[in-house]
Amino acid sequence: MTSNFSLAAGFHAVVIGGSGDIGAAISNQFCDLGATVTATGANEADLARTVLKARAGLELAKLDVTDDEAVTSFARQHNRVDALINCAGILARDKEFEIETFMKVLDINLAGTFRTCMAFRPLLAERKGSIVNIASMNATLALPRIPAYCASKGGVVMLTKALALAWAGEGIRVNAVAPGYIETAINAAGRADRAHYQRIADRTAFKRWGQPSEVAGTVAFLCMPASQYATGTVIAVDGGFLAG
Repeated sequence: MTSNFSLAAGFHAVVIGGSGDIGAAISNQFCDLGATVTATGANEADLARTVLKARAGLELAKLDVTDDEAVTSFARQHNRVDALINCAGILARDKEFEIETFMKVLDINLAGTFRTCMAFRPLLAERKGSIVNIASMNATLALPRIPAYCASKGGVVMLTKALALAWAGEGIRVNAVAPGYIETAINAAGRADRAHYQRIADRTAFKRWGQPSEVAGTVAFLCMPASQYATGTVIAVDGGFLAG
């Protein structure tokens, strides 16, 4: 008997931004569950510095999510997709007050998510598959130095809800996961300030920052039969930061 907490035979996941820390943890989680995975990086440099290691069932590919033609072509290279995970994203502290940088962040984080959702929609409809978008705690709790990041992640949340309503009739479920303070390369500079690091840790229920692997399990669950009635929802994985 197949468990509701497992993946179907031949399950294939595409993890956009899978070369990053959270994306890599998600990619490994799917591989551990027996799926095959295509994980992307924005360029050769991103792929070269990924923490992902070569393993059976894992393929790395380059994809610029701001390039319409590249995204469409990439989707067409696939025969089967059961899950699309969108976790490509950037932030640029303080520089996001410059309009060029503001628009770049939105193009990658928000428009890029929309591009891949649209490109993979036909394949996902064939499999009655799942989309999981990686949002952020900053979709609801703003920070003053990253206005574009906050705006983009708020947009990801509402895009998730809108697509969930639009595509339910095709059998496509669309959900989001909103990580809190997770130790990744994107916040390494901030974590170097130990006082700042400890203030964040003390605000959480667990008194610590999270790890990328602690996000991955929630993403995998949202692609399993056990979550088949969940769509248009956002699950916070923040160690209780927003609870109190």
